Amino acid sequence: MNPGDTAWVLVSSALVLLMTPGLAFFYAGMTRSKSVLNMMMMSTVTIAVVSVMWVLYGYSLAFGHGSGNGFIGGFSDLGLEGMYHQLAVNGAPLTIPALAFVVFQMMFAIITPALVSGAIADRARFGAWILFVVAWTTLVYFPVAHWVFDFGTADGSGGGWLAKWGVVDFAGGTAVHVNAGAAGLALAFVLGKRMGWKRDPMRPHNVPFVLLGAALLWFGWFGFNAGSAGAASGDAALAFVNTQVATAAGVLGWLIVERLRDGHATTLGAASGAVAGLVAITPACAALSPIGAIVLGVLAGAVCAVAVTIKWRLGVDDSLDVVGVHLFGGALGSILIGFLAVKDSYYGLDGLLYGGGASLLGKQVVAVLAVGSYSFVMAYLIGKVIDKVMGFRVTEDDETAGIDLAEHAETGYDLQPAQGGPYALVPARAAGDGHTPEERTTEESVTA
Repeated sequence: MNPGDTAWVLVSSALVLLMTPGLAFFYAGMTRSKSVLNMMMMSTVTIAVVSVMWVLYGYSLAFGHGSGNGFIGGFSDLGLEGMYHQLAVNGAPLTIPALAFVVFQMMFAIITPALVSGAIADRARFGAWILFVVAWTTLVYFPVAHWVFDFGTADGSGGGWLAKWGVVDFAGGTAVHVNAGAAGLALAFVLGKRMGWKRDPMRPHNVPFVLLGAALLWFGWFGFNAGSAGAASGDAALAFVNTQVATAAGVLGWLIVERLRDGHATTLGAASGAVAGLVAITPACAALSPIGAIVLGVLAGAVCAVAVTIKWRLGVDDSLDVVGVHLFGGALGSILIGFLAVKDSYYGLDGLLYGGGASLLGKQVVAVLAVGSYSFVMAYLIGKVIDKVMGFRVTEDDETAGIDLAEHAETGYDLQPAQGGPYALVPARAAGDGHTPEERTTEESVTA
């Protein structure tokens, strides 16, 4: 065991976990004030649910080989039994404890469904969301993680079909971002448009929250990308540098489009451009040169800014731009590897612009289409079933009044504190005398 490698992977795991609370702030700031708590709770409960699922059976379905194949892992590691002192995963020797790899991959499993929540902000029932997380993570994320991240055993057996075919996805452009973006698009269709969409102003209620969330995501993303090297190595350093410069370039790309299109550059645009750059560089961070990462980042910021506008004009109410940023950004980053990859990198492959053939590009396109199509279809079916069984969307009255109060009996901002102590959130018969505060006030006035 290498203590330095172990320390780096464990720290990276903590950084990736931090990304989900960062996502909660990013999404919460973009919603209206009456939905801020619900938005944050959707990410918070995902941490709780998926952590337990991962230990019980998720890791085994993604990386176990007991009875697996190219499309799904096996059942050899249910409950993580017997892995406490291993230094190998699926027969591949590591310089870190197997559980360090397990917990690192757990954080990926957590944030992927959390990303989906932004597409259905302001209108999803909390219980239905939890059920969707359980079903979609089990039926979609765990198998897709196996396809992309499982390279099989040292003797060549097992492994996911995309990984063994030679698809390049260092940290999850397809498994995380295309996967989540396609699911978000499906759920946007299942739940329909928000009440008043395109008619009422639905501006972000707290732009500082958005910027705080983007900063936490940027910080945590170094663990996401550089941690995927699995060691404190030169590959981790390359991924770290590429992540930084691509994200910075993503900010610039988005702001350039805003300036040309709208005449001004916004704080929301800067935060969104940073996330677009992070998303795009995720699959490519160990396959590109730093110059290639800058090119990719600028293109990602610009393309995602345009995609958000096109999506809105097409009438797709993806509330917080999950489709425009994660689906388009993840697909762009994955496909451009086929053009911008350099041989002097982790993968040792040249893209088309560096004299490589079209084989790599073809594999990247197939991976994007396969993951995106599978996730969209499955998310749509899961969403429809949940909607039929228990209803996925809140009532019109609850959506109008605010989903925070309806689903959680709380509000994010107590701007007009009610009277009555513990009964403050109960609108009527609060004091136990059968009358509302308004009725008591009226009776006292009449008596006087």
